[in-house]
Amino acid sequence: MASKLSLENKAGPDFDQERQSSGDELDHDELARIETLGRQRPEQLTSIWQEIGFVFSITVSQALNEYMVSGFTILLPTVARELSIDPTSQTWPASVFSLVVASFLLPFGRIGDMYGGYPVYIGGCVWYCIWALIAGFAQNEVMLNVCRAIQGLGPAAYLPAGLQLLGSMYRPGPRKNLVFAIYGAMAAIGFFIGLFFAGVAGEYATWRWYFWIGTMLGAIVVVASLFCIPNDMEAHKLSNVKMDWLGSFFTIAGLVLVVFAITSSSHGGWTAPYILVTFLLGLASLAIAFWVEGWVAAQPLLPFEIFTKKHVRPFMLGLLFSYGTCGIYLLYATLFCMNILGASPMQLVAWYTPSATIGIILAITGGALLHKVPPMILLVITGGAIIIESVLFALAPSDAYYWAWIFVPMVMMTLSIDIVFTVANVFFSSTLRRSQQGLAGSLSNVLMQLGIAVLLGFAELVGSETAHQGLKQSYHNVFWFNLACGSTALVIFVAFVRVPRQKSDLTADEKALKLEAEAL
Repeated sequence: MASKLSLENKAGPDFDQERQSSGDELDHDELARIETLGRQRPEQLTSIWQEIGFVFSITVSQALNEYMVSGFTILLPTVARELSIDPTSQTWPASVFSLVVASFLLPFGRIGDMYGGYPVYIGGCVWYCIWALIAGFAQNEVMLNVCRAIQGLGPAAYLPAGLQLLGSMYRPGPRKNLVFAIYGAMAAIGFFIGLFFAGVAGEYATWRWYFWIGTMLGAIVVVASLFCIPNDMEAHKLSNVKMDWLGSFFTIAGLVLVVFAITSSSHGGWTAPYILVTFLLGLASLAIAFWVEGWVAAQPLLPFEIFTKKHVRPFMLGLLFSYGTCGIYLLYATLFCMNILGASPMQLVAWYTPSATIGIILAITGGALLHKVPPMILLVITGGAIIIESVLFALAPSDAYYWAWIFVPMVMMTLSIDIVFTVANVFFSSTLRRSQQGLAGSLSNVLMQLGIAVLLGFAELVGSETAHQGLKQSYHNVFWFNLACGSTALVIFVAFVRVPRQKSDLTADEKALKLEAEAL
C-alpha cells in the first residue's frame, strides 16, 4: 500500500479531469481505503496534541495578518494626529502593509517550494514580530510607513508557506476540509481581534500597544510552531525547483507601481503626471513579466498551464472581485459606523461581535459543509451575502438602528469571505502536486491581497469623486460600487465556473502516477 501512495515530484494531472479518476475507475476496496485515509491524522503528526498545535500555529497566523489590517483603521485618526500625518497621506500607513504582502507572495511561495515551508514559515513569523515591535516605537510618518512596509514581508512569507504545510500534510478528504475551514474562519476572527485590541489600546492606553500586542501574539505562534510543525527541509534538499528572479522582479515592480497609482489617484487625480507615469510604468513592468513567464523563464512563478485549464481563469477572476469586496466592506463599514453613526471604538468592537461568532461557527462546521455541499452552492451563497451587505449599507440612514441595518451585514460579511476563501484554498491545494504546494498557497492569498488593493483603490476613487455630495452619500456610493463588484463575482461563478466537490480522493501526485501507469 505504501508504494501505491508514494509521493514523487512528477508532472501534475490536468485540471480538466475534475478529479474523476478516483470515481468509476477505482474499485470498491480502493475507494474505501481512500475514504479512510482522508479521515486519518497525517502520519507526520505523531499525536493528536501535535496536530492541534500544528493546526493552531498555522491557522492563527492567518488571524495575525488580519489583525494588522483591521485594527489600524480604527487607530488611524489617533496615529495621524500624534505623528502629524497629512490627510492626503493617511491612505499609505493603512494600505502599504497589504500592498507589500500582495507583491511578494508569489516569490516567497517559490522559495517555499525550493527549501520547504518550515524555514520560510518560521522566518516570516519572526520577521512579523520584529517589525511589529519596532512599529510601536515609530516617531514620525516615514518611520511608520517603512515599518509597515517591511513588516508586510513577514505575512508574504508565512501565508503561502503555511498553506504549503497544510496542503502537503493533509490528503483530500473531510479532515483536510475541516482544517482549511478553520484556516478560512480565522480571517474574520483575526479581524475582530484586531478591532478589539485597537479599541482597548485607543481608549485605555496608547496606539503603540496595538503593535506590541501583535508582537506578543506573533511570539506565541512562533513558539508553538517550533514545537509542533514538522521540519520539511530534508524533503526539499533534492528539489529541482529554481527561482525565477527576472519574473519576480518585474512582477513585484508592476504590482507596486499599478496599485500605487490606483490608490494615489483618489487624492492626486489621474491628471497628475506622477500618477500617470507610475501607472504606465507598472503596466509595462507587468507586460514584461508576462513575456518572461511565458517565453523566457525555465520555471516561471506562475506556469501558464494553470490558466489554460477549464474553469480556472474565470474562477480566479471571480475570486478577485469577491475578495476585493471584502476589503471595501471592512474599511468602509468601519468608517460608516464611526463617522456617520458615531460609534466609539469599543462600541464598534461590540457591533462586529457577530462576525467573529459566525467565524467560529464556520470553523466548526465548515469542513462538513465543504464535504457534503456542492462548492457551487457555497459560491452562490458568497455572492448573495456580498449583495445583501452592500445594499443594506448603501441604504442605511444616518440614525440607522443596529439590529435593522448593521447586524445582518456583519453576519453576511463573514459568510462572504470565509466560505469562498476555504473553497479556493482546498481547490488549489488538492489540484496542484506536492512540489507546487507553495504556489497553491500563494494563489488564493495573492488573489485576495491584489483584489483588495486594486478594488479598494477604485472604491477610494469613487468616494473622493463624489465627496461633494456629502460624506454619507459618498460612503453610500462606495457600497453601490461594492454591490456591482459582488454581483460581477456572482455572475462569473454561476455562468463560467464549475468546482468539483471536495471529497476523499487521490492526491495530485497519485493521480499523475496512475495516469502514467495507465499509459504504459
